[in-house]
Amino acid sequence: MPEIRPFRALRYDFRRFNGDVSAVLAPPYDVLDQADKDAMLARNSRNIVAVDLPHIPPKEEGPQQAYLDAQFTLDTWVAEAVLVREEKPALYLYHQTFEYEGKEITRKQFIAVVRLHDFGEGIVLPHEKTFGGPKADRLALTKETRCNLSPVFGLFTDPDDAVGKAFAPVAKRKPDAVGTVENVKNALWIVPEDNIIQAVCSTLAPKKVFIADGHHRYTTALNYRDHLSQMHGDLPQDHPANYVMIVLASMDDPGCVIQGYNRVLVGNGVDVDTLTAAWAEGVEPTDDKNPDLRLYDGKSHRSVGLKFTNRAALDTLAADRDASWRALDVAYLHMYLIDKLAAAQFGSAPEVRYVKSVPAARELAESTGGVAVMPRPTPMAQLRAVSEAGELMPQKSTFFFPKLATGLTIHPLTPDE
Repeated sequence: MPEIRPFRALRYDFRRFNGDVSAVLAPPYDVLDQADKDAMLARNSRNIVAVDLPHIPPKEEGPQQAYLDAQFTLDTWVAEAVLVREEKPALYLYHQTFEYEGKEITRKQFIAVVRLHDFGEGIVLPHEKTFGGPKADRLALTKETRCNLSPVFGLFTDPDDAVGKAFAPVAKRKPDAVGTVENVKNALWIVPEDNIIQAVCSTLAPKKVFIADGHHRYTTALNYRDHLSQMHGDLPQDHPANYVMIVLASMDDPGCVIQGYNRVLVGNGVDVDTLTAAWAEGVEPTDDKNPDLRLYDGKSHRSVGLKFTNRAALDTLAADRDASWRALDVAYLHMYLIDKLAAAQFGSAPEVRYVKSVPAARELAESTGGVAVMPRPTPMAQLRAVSEAGELMPQKSTFFFPKLATGLTIHPLTPDE
């Protein structure tokens, strides 16, 4: 069972910022480039990005000096009391308010630490595979800073909203900090009350934790724990490196929004006509307002909705995969439509590029002369089923919106003095 605990966060001294830390927060490191970093540091030189993104792009390990500089910056902020350590262990209630489909929505969640478990133990469940380069970058940064700088995003089941009810008295008071990042309003409350901590942690004790986002951060935490164990022997059970900082939200929260992750197919003479012809065995045009798949031709600017017509094909192509995996739209798209039908028609599968937003996908399709492929969002129930079956979804199957803000809390990985 997952062990959820409060922790003594290292965090900005909110009083220095009159409670508004917008200027020092950042989006997750893996969605930023050099121009983004420069813009945030121009706004405030103490933006968390100075520490959390020392090497760009963070897809492979960079020069050691970059990580040493990050450590020096972090230590300097601590020495200057820009960053302060929480006096006693706490949970941190965390709300994100945003607009989605014309409505204002709040995703209610909280920040804690969770004991690390290897994925095979079935307590913390992934849904995506990880890659070596990004993990090498994060591990190098963790070794120097000895901190979890940004949280994993995890989910749990709570149909009765027991966690939300436990936090209800906290949500009525003024937040300890607020900050706006990319038009998303973030609010944070420090929760040191033992009765609330006990109620929340005991509620989650029989649950499983599903990783929504931050698979590389989680596996980096595992690798850092193992690194310390190899260096110093088995760690004490309560050593901070046996835990990782995590934001936890209920799967049943209406603010837990999953968006589709768009693709752009490029090369091999691909356009809407050639692609739909290649896919004739597996799709048919539809006027449904919510098709299984929508295509946008970058050359002709035509759009077409498609309905899947041969889902049983995966029963043969992926007979070794769980039924929950075979039910995924993105599994049908990649294994059957792209890797089988399109590859047979064009001689090889078209190049696939991944783009989050629909406007960006259309723009890329136009600039490359390719076809934007826009699947429906993966339902939360499918994510849960695939994770519980021990399967991993195809790359970029989910896009949780909004992204978590980095910089609200930091988890030191050294024992308390």
